[in-house]
Amino acid sequence: MELEPRTFEDVPGEVGLVEWKDFVSHKPLRFESGEQLPGFTLRYETYGKLNADKSNAILICHALSGDHHAAGVHRLRDRKTGWWNNIIGPGKPIDTTRFFVICSNCIGGCQGSSGPSSINPETGNPYNLDFPIVTIADMVNAQHRLMTDGFGIERLFAVIGGSMGGMQALQWAISYPDALDRLLPLATTARQGAQTIAFNAVGRVSIIQDPDWNDGNYDHDHGPDVGLSVARMMAHITYLSDKGMDEKFGRERVHSTDARGRFGAEFQVESYLRYQGQSFINRFDANTYLYLTKALDQFDLYGSSGKLEDALAVVKARTLVIGFTSDWLFPPEQNRAIVHALLRCGKQASYAELDMSLGHDSFLVHTPELYELVHRFLN
Repeated sequence: MELEPRTFEDVPGEVGLVEWKDFVSHKPLRFESGEQLPGFTLRYETYGKLNADKSNAILICHALSGDHHAAGVHRLRDRKTGWWNNIIGPGKPIDTTRFFVICSNCIGGCQGSSGPSSINPETGNPYNLDFPIVTIADMVNAQHRLMTDGFGIERLFAVIGGSMGGMQALQWAISYPDALDRLLPLATTARQGAQTIAFNAVGRVSIIQDPDWNDGNYDHDHGPDVGLSVARMMAHITYLSDKGMDEKFGRERVHSTDARGRFGAEFQVESYLRYQGQSFINRFDANTYLYLTKALDQFDLYGSSGKLEDALAVVKARTLVIGFTSDWLFPPEQNRAIVHALLRCGKQASYAELDMSLGHDSFLVHTPELYELVHRFLN
């Protein structure tokens, strides 16, 4: 007897089947660099229903390698749900029976939003490196256009994001202080340290020095796959922790038949990283990786004065920042510094630190303590 396809109907906590949509703006979008696009597209998904007075909307901002698909599935047979499915849904911490949740692929992205791989209407070819340089503020400005012009939402109940998404959340509270009630950045920073910038720089060099990069003008069916794969492998190491990797892999070896060649993947951790690199090139654009990592490096709320308070003085949103003990990419002290600066400005802000061994990616995994924090903050 043929089995019925897997469905999510009537499954507690699941948003089920979802569809992405495109918001197309025909108004020019001006970037911080001074460049502009004549119009742009943001791909997004929504979960839950917008109430009559449009007061229940929550914006989710994704991390570097994330996108608009935060929850649910696109097809009944999908085995993989959206990247934050564990926290978004009916009865979950971000409860879709109460909130209208929006997640968009950021400007500069490669999952349907306007970015380097998009077609330049003036040439009929991909923008590639002719696409404007993107900053975190540019991402937020495009999202604000989606909120106001796309949904008619003038004020969000909350803006939430981890890592690069946390940077966007912080920028929302600065660029549009009257447009959100609550602010929840996780595993993020007000500016990256030298080590994180260094990792990003090496990742970009691995792409640029791939012969198939061709100064950014590559065939998108045959791009700098080796360089992008290596960049992803190295970045993924920074998302984990020494203890977490040891717990997961240790020095376990792959089956001898799988370790081909003298320098093949001998250890499980090697095989895992190679898998991560290969799967990444199937869904991500190399030029987008260059653009977004540069946006991360340039994000600096301390500014020329060196005082974080100068940037955060305009914040009006009630804020909770969450850090993770094993996160060495954006360590706890960088998360705490945001709250300390807000408190010095007289703002309503709290900090929570979770003791987990999974590193920077701790905000993405099953974490009951995190769920409780988010639930209480939103309720």
